[in-house]
Amino acid sequence: AFEGEWPKLFPKERAKYLRAIASQLRENAELLGKIETIDTGKLFRETKTQANYIAEYYDYFAGLTDKVEGTVLPIDKPDMQVITTRIPIGVIAAIIPWNSQMLLTAVKLAPALAMGNTVVIKSSELAPATMFEFVKLIEKTGIPKGVVNVISGFGDPCGKALTSHTLVERIAFTGGPETARHIIKNSAENLSQVSLELGGKSPVAVFEDADQDNALNGITAGIFGASGQSCIAGSRLYLQNKIYDNFLNKLIERANKIKLGGPMDPDTQMGPLTSFKQLEIIEKTIKLTIEQGGKLRCGGKRHTLSNKGYYFPATIIECENHNLPTAENELFGPVLSVMKFETEEEVINKMNDNQYGLSSGVYTKDLGRGLRVSKAIRAGITFVNTYRLISPSAPFGGMKDSGYGKEAGIESIKDYTRIKTTWFNTSEKPMSDPFTMG
Repeated sequence: AFEGEWPKLFPKERAKYLRAIASQLRENAELLGKIETIDTGKLFRETKTQANYIAEYYDYFAGLTDKVEGTVLPIDKPDMQVITTRIPIGVIAAIIPWNSQMLLTAVKLAPALAMGNTVVIKSSELAPATMFEFVKLIEKTGIPKGVVNVISGFGDPCGKALTSHTLVERIAFTGGPETARHIIKNSAENLSQVSLELGGKSPVAVFEDADQDNALNGITAGIFGASGQSCIAGSRLYLQNKIYDNFLNKLIERANKIKLGGPMDPDTQMGPLTSFKQLEIIEKTIKLTIEQGGKLRCGGKRHTLSNKGYYFPATIIECENHNLPTAENELFGPVLSVMKFETEEEVINKMNDNQYGLSSGVYTKDLGRGLRVSKAIRAGITFVNTYRLISPSAPFGGMKDSGYGKEAGIESIKDYTRIKTTWFNTSEKPMSDPFTMG
């Protein structure tokens, strides 16, 4: 399809298709939400709301289709005119995990289409139903055949075949570091461009001057929202000594009140985990942490609803240091490790002492401190006095083992283009003899 009409369309024509996709999302948000909830166990009110909100991403990038400009370069050769233009890359492989499928697809698909690329989306083998329904809705827009494609299957052979294919010129991946390393090796065969949005073990610091009610809400949303199955889950909490006991007791009280239940029930606050494998990993990691000195304060065992799904309650563990298993490893579940700190410098060092660098949080009424700490944290995103927010215009991505490259935001469209340099000889005279100097 990349050799067809799509990359040749005027930007405003591509924008019409992007806006049509946005309309389909809004009209079918309830349907998509139900399918994703059935497939993953995520709360219906969240999947429905997200499907509706994700339409904003397609509208946003539709507005950028004609905003990518070239340049005229000042060259030291009077008879030469040199311009640069941005052209589509070609075929894009977008590989997404099962969680937040609509969002993680939008931040790849929308800018790729806006810039005239064609896309092959590989959905997770754990929960592909939402993406298969979504591509049917895309077809209804009348977009040319072959521009958007969806496949699903295991990493080997499906993902391997896609990421090593000679026609794939860019790979946008969201997932784990282990899979990312395989993708990098596969992409080397064709020297494909790669961007990686990987895992996280996001630290959150609460200073003694923070608005405690606000911090409690932000921390609860950050780690227990979506049952902790989020790459930016705030799973490492640092509390300043003076407020440690009081704040922790309030947080435990809040966690114990979180209602688990069926994901379609509007009263449910936390649904099940998506896979039994993840449930087992969480249980084993908690056991190891307790054996090594961690103190379980709430949760920690399968919920009584576990005979109806992979239910695990909100769990809080006190850790003497952040090298304990639950404090060090990404669990993708509702497990919060809590630690103390005394000084600003100390907490910055502790927050940075992890291989990941995706997200982070700071709670303080001192905005000067908030700015200092946010600058010092080695993470791609820092939330100050809030948490777990997204926007089409806000770049999303990490550093260190959390990957490289940014998704969303105006700069991300450049990642789906190549710069082409064109020289024009404007002289009326013929070119000089190439074998004569001077």
